[in-house]
Amino acid sequence: MPVITPEPERSRAGAILAALFAVVVWGASFIATKIAVGEVAPITVVWLRFGMGVAVMGIVVLSRRQLSLPAAGDLAYFALLGFLGIAFHQWLQSNGLVTSQASTTSWIVASTPIFMALLGWMVLGEGVLPLAALGIGVAAAGVLVVATRGQLSSLAAGRLGAPGDWLILASAPNWAIFSVLSRRGLKRYPSAGMMFWVMTFGWLLSGFLFLADPGISDVSRLTTRGWMAVAFLGVFCSGLAYVFWYDALSRLPSSQVGTFLYIEPLVTVAIAAAMLGERLTVPTLAGGVAILVGVWMVSFRRAA
Repeated sequence: MPVITPEPERSRAGAILAALFAVVVWGASFIATKIAVGEVAPITVVWLRFGMGVAVMGIVVLSRRQLSLPAAGDLAYFALLGFLGIAFHQWLQSNGLVTSQASTTSWIVASTPIFMALLGWMVLGEGVLPLAALGIGVAAAGVLVVATRGQLSSLAAGRLGAPGDWLILASAPNWAIFSVLSRRGLKRYPSAGMMFWVMTFGWLLSGFLFLADPGISDVSRLTTRGWMAVAFLGVFCSGLAYVFWYDALSRLPSSQVGTFLYIEPLVTVAIAAAMLGERLTVPTLAGGVAILVGVWMVSFRRAA
């Protein structure tokens, strides 16, 4: 006699698979970006990626009847979110990956919750427990170890690993600011529908930079491998992954979904080693573990 799985269990299993899919895809995005920026300008990658992402998100929100025009008073708000979360954020990461390793980038980006906690404390007046304060310190130390490849003495000379590591590090607090500012909109708009407009504004803003320099002719430099990387970024990373992530958030507590993000840098490290030949060193691994432990300490209260 066949075993019938209850609907709530099937829904939970589907949500777990959706979150896992999103995290694995995002973990691989750093490798795809590294490949693409090796062939064309970083802003070209951003523009092409989110042009595809807007198309995928548009199809999804239309099929789910979640697409509605934002209020006129919110247009500037969505434009600001599009600049911070799409145009500027991806410009930082894409330019950073020109010189940074994909695996190093993923470890630094994993520290974003630390900046969110600091922003909540300094701007929103949120309290910080002693465990969270210690976690911030542990994660910060881990970031420095990863970025300097264990050569902490280089900080005295103002050197932080590869030049792109500074841009990657700047993208973490930028995403924290974007996340905090997004809270107001998420109270009034469906998440997927709101992300569609944020992505659209971000894509349009990145288009001004792309058309100014290097221009449409830069696209012709992409090889088949480069196009595959860009298509993966656009369809899967900027389109489907966001949909799957929001689906998981709608069916599981955010604290449970958030734990999947711990997997992301591990995915990046594994794929970067296989496809780019990046070597995992002891200092990088130790710093990465410190980042994850620090993030867990900061998130412990919310998870509890």
